[in-house]
Amino acid sequence: MTTPLFGWCGPLHHAPFMLQAGLNYIEAQLVPLGIEDDTAFARAKSLIEALPLPALAFSYLFPHDFRLVGPDTDDARNRAYFERVVQLLAMAKARVVVLGSGWTRNIPDGWTQRDAEDDFLRALEWCADALRGCGTTLVIEPLNRKESTLVNSVADGARLARMLNRPEVRTLADFYHMDEEAEPLSEVHAHGAWLAHVHLADTQRLNPGTGAYDYPALFGHLKAAGYPGLLSSECGFKSDPLTSMRESTAFLRRAWAEA
Repeated sequence: MTTPLFGWCGPLHHAPFMLQAGLNYIEAQLVPLGIEDDTAFARAKSLIEALPLPALAFSYLFPHDFRLVGPDTDDARNRAYFERVVQLLAMAKARVVVLGSGWTRNIPDGWTQRDAEDDFLRALEWCADALRGCGTTLVIEPLNRKESTLVNSVADGARLARMLNRPEVRTLADFYHMDEEAEPLSEVHAHGAWLAHVHLADTQRLNPGTGAYDYPALFGHLKAAGYPGLLSSECGFKSDPLTSMRESTAFLRRAWAEA
């Protein structure tokens, strides 16, 4: 099995550090780009075109006042925003875009779990429509229960992706959220057919290799599943950003080779 590509989640101005650290790509953050504004949208295109390494993934998808679930959804605004996101994805030739944004899918008062899942599936459907032919897969990010009340496990994400059954939508495994939920790492193998992206971190959500997370086990399960995708660190830094990225990149490559 070939060595996967390793990237880092962060703002665009961290891209030079990522390149110096030997990373393969940036997972770019969308919300800080403010793309609902026309001038900011044009600037975002220029910034992405000028990146020193590929933006193969995007995350931090929807602004904090957006809702995909419940009575306060603004369907027209949601879709118009996502259409702009798709333009950036296509320009960057991104492989994945992450739908975490737990605030958008929290179950409001008066809504049942079934109501919320129905709303969320409808949103995933129009996202899939917008992504058709783009070459980018939307991945549902399971979040721990402190961050969202809907989709809290890899199994949840895989189940919803199966229900939708669209090639444009798959699920994600996030090491930090799995640890917070005490989710067995074997779940990445069990649901490997629906897994299209992975987020990495370590103890206290710091950079990989600085804590006690069981990387041999995680990487062993990913290898057993034949995972072909990207591996992005989404975490804080134990030291300065460049040193942390460089040390974690070396650690992850060794851990993958030895798993």
